[in-house]
Amino acid sequence: MNIFDGLERSKVYFPEKEALWSKGTGMSYLELHQTAGRLSAALMERFRLAEGDRVAIFLPNIPEFVLSYYAVVRAGAIAVSLNVMLKRDEVAFILNDSGAKILFTAASLLDQVPERSALPTLEGVVCAGAAQEPGVVKFADLVASAPSTIPPKANLDPEAEAAILYTSGTTGKPKGVLLTHGNLMSNVYATDHHTRMSPEDRLICYLPLFHCFGQNFIMNAAFNAGATLILHERFVPDEIQDSLRSNRISMFFGVPAVYVRLLAAPDLENYLGSVRYFFSAAAAMPVEIARRWRQRFGHPIYEGYGLTETSPFASYNHDFSYREGSVGTPIENVEMRILDENGRELQPGETGEIAIKGPNVMKGYYRRAEEAAEVLREGWFLTGDIGRMDDDGYFYLVDRAKDMVNVSGFKIWPREVEEVLMQHPALSEVAVVGVPDRVSGEAVKAFAVLKENAKAAEQELIEFCRARIAVYKAPRQVEFIGALPKNPSGKILKRELRARETRKVTP
Repeated sequence: MNIFDGLERSKVYFPEKEALWSKGTGMSYLELHQTAGRLSAALMERFRLAEGDRVAIFLPNIPEFVLSYYAVVRAGAIAVSLNVMLKRDEVAFILNDSGAKILFTAASLLDQVPERSALPTLEGVVCAGAAQEPGVVKFADLVASAPSTIPPKANLDPEAEAAILYTSGTTGKPKGVLLTHGNLMSNVYATDHHTRMSPEDRLICYLPLFHCFGQNFIMNAAFNAGATLILHERFVPDEIQDSLRSNRISMFFGVPAVYVRLLAAPDLENYLGSVRYFFSAAAAMPVEIARRWRQRFGHPIYEGYGLTETSPFASYNHDFSYREGSVGTPIENVEMRILDENGRELQPGETGEIAIKGPNVMKGYYRRAEEAAEVLREGWFLTGDIGRMDDDGYFYLVDRAKDMVNVSGFKIWPREVEEVLMQHPALSEVAVVGVPDRVSGEAVKAFAVLKENAKAAEQELIEFCRARIAVYKAPRQVEFIGALPKNPSGKILKRELRARETRKVTP
């Protein structure tokens, strides 16, 4: 078994078909497969790359990311993905924590690569672009140096390690989520099955390939299905809209924040003629946004739920029965439960922690056995997400356990307040957090982003909530903000909002 198998099979069936498009240039399945093979052979010859070695990929959404990833896994080594927004100290931490032997990067990111003396395990740096630094190997030169005989791909056990993706580090240092070839293969086949991805599909990917959503749910699933991947480095609204039409996109993947921005486009209908499928994940989709999208365009936004620790796909709403506000039912071969604080399974309608079991659940956290043991119990992964299940087995997210606000003993889930605020016509986005309060311990505060040319007052929004939910749940404060802090996948970083408030009260 090897996650490379999907690319190899598509090369056999669709050798001349366009596999990858980026900045006006296409690459066929035959070319993609051959170039990845040559790069893999060059890595084995020049750096003696072996099974189990870690190779860091510090690249944006460019073809070199795709080629590096498949070259690494083809050899049986482990692909370590780095967020391209990281700075030198953060890069150093991940390279040293993973024990990376080789680093792929780009000329534009070389300034963030620490000196070799600070990276004791690193033996080589390979750079995409016009790098002139001594000791740095040019990507194109490495491919050209491949031996004439390409060794066969590694044939691995399903438990063999394929990828390490680092969590965003909500507490302490980031942890490396260790995913196996079995994890990835099971998730890719489930993705292709549930989304009905086919060789005729053309997928747009501006979501970062260093994130599990872009890397496995989009990239690996696309090549496994023989589809075409349309690659963009980031979400630029005008560029993405033009690409939807000019590249005849059939499958669109995003996060809730993207759909919020697209809804503001007055003529978006003119760009969506070829799109048959819309999908959202990485954060909970506000019901109001999903409803407005369906009313305007006649298509639902299908939702998935999962985490990096689940490869990431765990549940889906749904290929044959869509249910508004839900993240659906478990995907094939996966189980989900709602547990109480003592680990006992709860009944439908009761609220507790979501637990997941199946072939998608990670092997563990790299070199952090104790931390892995805290969240892995007899094969069940404890997500830290709070949710409930209905009588038909559909799951609903309530919130992250750590985001719960405690006001004088009353538990308040921010998402409930956010859903109410998103019904206000002036708001584009909102995030609700708990802030320190001397009397009640915590108070509810909302950070609100106004739509263009819209107006609203703080007290107006507070009263809007009080008329619709219990008064103790309504925000005590509303702060208008130009943009909410987000990570590269589009998830709102509530920890940064909470940190701002904590600094205000710290002497």
